[in-house]
Amino acid sequence: MSDAVLVLNSGSSSIKFGLFDISAAEPTLLCNGLLDEHEAKPRLAVKSPAGEDLFETHKEASEANSGDLFTDVLGFVEDRFGGHRLRAVGHRIVHGGPDYSGPVELTDGVYARLEALTPLAPLHQPRCLEPIRTIAAIRPGLAQIACFDTAFHHSMAPPASRFAIPRRFEARGIRRYGFHGLSFEYVAGRLAEIAPELATRRIVIAHLGNGASLCALRDGRSVDTTMGLTPLDGLVMGTRSGTIDPGLLLYLQQHEKMSGEDVQHLLYHQSGLLGVSGISADMRTLLASHEAAAREAVDLFTLRAAQQVAMMTATLGGLDCLVFTGGIGEHASDIRSAIGERLAWLGVRIDAAANDAGRGRINAGASAVDVFVIPTNEELTIARHCVSVLQATGTVS
Repeated sequence: MSDAVLVLNSGSSSIKFGLFDISAAEPTLLCNGLLDEHEAKPRLAVKSPAGEDLFETHKEASEANSGDLFTDVLGFVEDRFGGHRLRAVGHRIVHGGPDYSGPVELTDGVYARLEALTPLAPLHQPRCLEPIRTIAAIRPGLAQIACFDTAFHHSMAPPASRFAIPRRFEARGIRRYGFHGLSFEYVAGRLAEIAPELATRRIVIAHLGNGASLCALRDGRSVDTTMGLTPLDGLVMGTRSGTIDPGLLLYLQQHEKMSGEDVQHLLYHQSGLLGVSGISADMRTLLASHEAAAREAVDLFTLRAAQQVAMMTATLGGLDCLVFTGGIGEHASDIRSAIGERLAWLGVRIDAAANDAGRGRINAGASAVDVFVIPTNEELTIARHCVSVLQATGTVS
C-alpha cells in the first residue's frame, strides 16, 4: 500500500486541494480540486491531473455545515484511492510569526500560537486555521502539518526586516515578515532546474495575483520582499491597497471618523484594483474594459510593480533575473509587457512572441536581464514539506 498526503491551500473564499502519492522520492499528484463553501450551493469538485472530472457534489447552503465538504473530500479519497494510506493533511498557513521557520506538526499548543497571530493577517489566518479544527473533529487520529508562507523569508535580516519605529516594538516581534513564501520557494527551485547558472545570481520573483508581492533573492535565499508585518503592504492587489501613507490612515480615523474596523475593511476589501477602477478586482475584466478608470487601475498596478522591482534591485545591488508567476504573472502577457517597458532603463527587454507564448524564458536577446514565466505550485511545496516532517517523525521512510 502506498502512502499519501492531502494538501489544503485555503484562500479567502475557497480551498484548493491536492492528493499526493509520497511513496517515491518526489510527491506525485493523484487528483486535485476545489472546495467552495461560499457559493449559493457549497460544492466540492475533483479533477484528475489531466483535468478530467472525477467527482462533484453540491450541498444546500441551509443544510451544509463546516464539516460536510471535508467529510466528502476524505470519503472520496478513501473510495477512489483505497490503495493509498492517508498519512497526513498539510495546510498552507499564511502567518507563522517569529517562531516558525519551517513546517511543523500541529498540536493544540501550536494551533493556539497560530490563532494568536490572527491580528497580523485577519483576512487570511482564520480561513487557514478553520479546516484544522474541522478535520481534527472528523478524523482525530490523522496527523496535520502546518506549512508557512512567512517561513521562506526568515533568512531576511536587518535592515530589510526592520521598521523605523522604536526598537522596543521589534523586541515584541513587530518586523517585516513577508508572505507568498511557499510560492517563492517553489519558483526559486524551478528556476534552479531550468537555468542553474542563475541560481546564485540576483533574482526578483514577482508573484502577481489577487494577492501580489515581490521577493529579492541572492544565492536562492530571500533577502527582501514587498509585504511586511501583514499581507497589506507592497504592491497594488485585487482589493488590497498595498503601500500607503500611514498619515492617510490617521486622517481617515481622526477626520473621516472611521473606526479601526472600518479602515481595515476599506484596506482589505475595497481598495486596490477594485477601489481605483470602481469596476472589478479581476485583472482580466479590467484588461477587457474600455473604461478610463479600468486603464488607470492597470497603469497604477504596473507602475507600482516596476517601482518595487527597482526597490528590490537596490537591495540586491543589481538585477540579473526577473521571474513572473501567480495568476496575473503567468497569464497576463500585457501586464508583463507593461512592467518590462517600465524597467527598460534597467536593461529589461521582453520578446513579444515569447511573451505571448507565456512560458519559460521570455526576454529578448538584447536584454541585460533574464526574464522568465514560471507557473507556481504551492501545493507541491506543501506536500514536500509534509514528507520531510513525516520522515523526521519516523511515520514514513
